[in-house]
Amino acid sequence: MSIPLGPRTDRDARVVVVGAGFSGIGAAIRLRQQGFRDLLVLEKGAQLGGTWRDNTYPGCACDVPSSLYSYSFAPNPGWSRTFAGQREIHDYLRSTADRHGVGDVLRCGVGVLRARWDRAAGRWHLETTDGDYRAAVLVLATGPWHVPRRLDVPGLDAFPGPVFHTAEWDHSVDLSGRRVAVVGTGASAVQVVPAVQDRAAAVHLFQRTAQWVLPKPDLPVPRALSWCMKRIPGAQRAMRAGQYGVQEGFGHAFRHPRLVGPAQAMARAHLRLAVHDPVLRRALTPGYRLGCKRLLTSSTFYPALNRPHVHLHPTAASAVRGRHVIGADGTGAEADVVIDATGFRIGELPLARGVYGTDGRSLHETWGESGPTAYLGTSVSGFPNLFLLLGPNLLSGSTSAITVLEAQLAYLSGALAHLRQGRYAYLDVKPGAQADHNTAVQEALETTVYNTGGCSSYYFGAGGRNTFCWPWSTGRLVRRLSRFDPAAYTCSAPSAPVPAPRADRVSPTSEEGLPGGLPR
Repeated sequence: MSIPLGPRTDRDARVVVVGAGFSGIGAAIRLRQQGFRDLLVLEKGAQLGGTWRDNTYPGCACDVPSSLYSYSFAPNPGWSRTFAGQREIHDYLRSTADRHGVGDVLRCGVGVLRARWDRAAGRWHLETTDGDYRAAVLVLATGPWHVPRRLDVPGLDAFPGPVFHTAEWDHSVDLSGRRVAVVGTGASAVQVVPAVQDRAAAVHLFQRTAQWVLPKPDLPVPRALSWCMKRIPGAQRAMRAGQYGVQEGFGHAFRHPRLVGPAQAMARAHLRLAVHDPVLRRALTPGYRLGCKRLLTSSTFYPALNRPHVHLHPTAASAVRGRHVIGADGTGAEADVVIDATGFRIGELPLARGVYGTDGRSLHETWGESGPTAYLGTSVSGFPNLFLLLGPNLLSGSTSAITVLEAQLAYLSGALAHLRQGRYAYLDVKPGAQADHNTAVQEALETTVYNTGGCSSYYFGAGGRNTFCWPWSTGRLVRRLSRFDPAAYTCSAPSAPVPAPRADRVSPTSEEGLPGGLPR
């Protein structure tokens, strides 16, 4: 299904959203439902989809139950599996965007290069690959799973075979009968290894750190259950609530590390039942608490490692010499293909170096070495009318990102409504409000498994501070974001009269069938 591109004539909008993945598409739908139709979505790719467009590696799938990994305002009763695969999720995003007329405001192939706040005009000036745009409100929906973290070891450039990252899978490379080196044992690796081992002559997996892996009940959805989801009122809502409760149970344990024991025992039993070789099992046993890193689930990863042609190297890859990938312990393996499964630069917000606020400094310069901070993960002092989606300290190792996103969209709608009702030119979060919030976040994180579990993870920035995790319950997050708090912001009246709203960018028919509002 294709999404038509909007006309490329109007470059000045009330709201510009950067990115057309789950966050950007959700923002476009939510804001239009609330009457903010002077809106543009700029997407650098040829089509929407974000990480679910880019990550097409074999085995790519969601590690959150499908019913949770969908908008609450656009439930999908037709998921084929309990944990949907990449193609099905991408199709869901495209069909949802199409059904809600997002194509009317979407401009693909437009990459944002820089954005500067124009104090005199009270607007953001955007430099893009398609020329200049202007916006009163700028929403960054670029997501944390965007910039690949590439393997950087001596000799890799001289490797004579194909080398590619899982997020940039080269489908022209046939792995049949070839020796494959996979570097990394995170979320993508536990999906890739089982998916490619059946055709490769050999798979060599380089593991810097062992991971806790829980079994994944990834099964086809029975026809009877699918029928119930489609026909029985409330059935899908009940399933979503039940799965949410399970996820929150893990989150509660992560916030109270003494409760992690049962989940860790389950992961240890999963390893013991699946891997009988004591040497291999010992190499796969982590030396830190479960939850310290992102929670991984797979029922196929351990069985794949049992195969005689799949070899675990419990060491980081430190160099490449010719066709040999060398581990930090001096061991090596000969390979024909190197697959980089080292994840993403989670704490490095895309465009942070190119978004400039009131004092002329970029977000990256403002944050400095300590890493990203924001008020409620959404607003940054000194950057008026700028909103981050899935920003710092909002996620965790168990929460569905879509739940967090929808809470933020409620907050964003409230902020824009406050601007409109008060006829303000812009709002800027107060430095004190931002500092107080982040002090409370860091203090609360001190007792969580994220900070005390005894590992290093992408939850921490270069400055050693946890910039990723929300330290309280998801329910508390939703309540905090359910209502915009103007007392935390400085609101400025315009120096000139506010122009009357322009005509809608969308055709009347594109709003047909749109629900009145998002459930919270």
